Amino acid sequence: MAGMRVGVLGGTFDPIHLGHLILAQTAWEQLSLHRLLFVPAGQPWRKAERPITPGHHRLAMVRLALEGSPFEAWRGELERPGPSYTVDTLQQLRSELDTPKLFLVMGYDSLLDLPNWHRPHELVALATLAVAGRPSAGDEEALAQVMAQLPQLADRIVWLDMPLIGISSTMVRQRVQSGRSIRYLVPKAVEDYILEHVLYR
Repeated sequence: MAGMRVGVLGGTFDPIHLGHLILAQTAWEQLSLHRLLFVPAGQPWRKAERPITPGHHRLAMVRLALEGSPFEAWRGELERPGPSYTVDTLQQLRSELDTPKLFLVMGYDSLLDLPNWHRPHELVALATLAVAGRPSAGDEEALAQVMAQLPQLADRIVWLDMPLIGISSTMVRQRVQSGRSIRYLVPKAVEDYILEHVLYR
């Protein structure tokens, strides 16, 4: 539907954690979204430091985490062959959803890295960037460099007002590996799934 406002939140989600959900809820409320799609990466275009968990496990954890929420899991990148590029995902969603208004939800660190992404100029033309966090005192120069490389960003950024959440998927994996609790870092259903399937050991 042409007037639909759709948020897109991508990542490996290895595993999904409460920080992802807080970011999604923040975007949902502040952007008045009609839909918000969690998009687990199929084959990340950057070589990971470690093998990522198979897609069916990551998708299952996302679906468990989203139960009872208005958010949806979208498996397009898992089904698409080749490296997972965000620009391809946005093009596919615009086609499938009849050119909605897309918001690509991301953290501030991802914004600073955007010039290194695949076809960033096309990406910026396809979606408004909804960025969690704002530049701090030492970040102005880095942000200015990004804006110089992608000048069209000036009209394509919405800043999300969100508290800093100190949770990462790496932290969750490390805690599981060392036998420490991940309670209150991930939804209970995700914690149970990780333990049941002996992930991250």
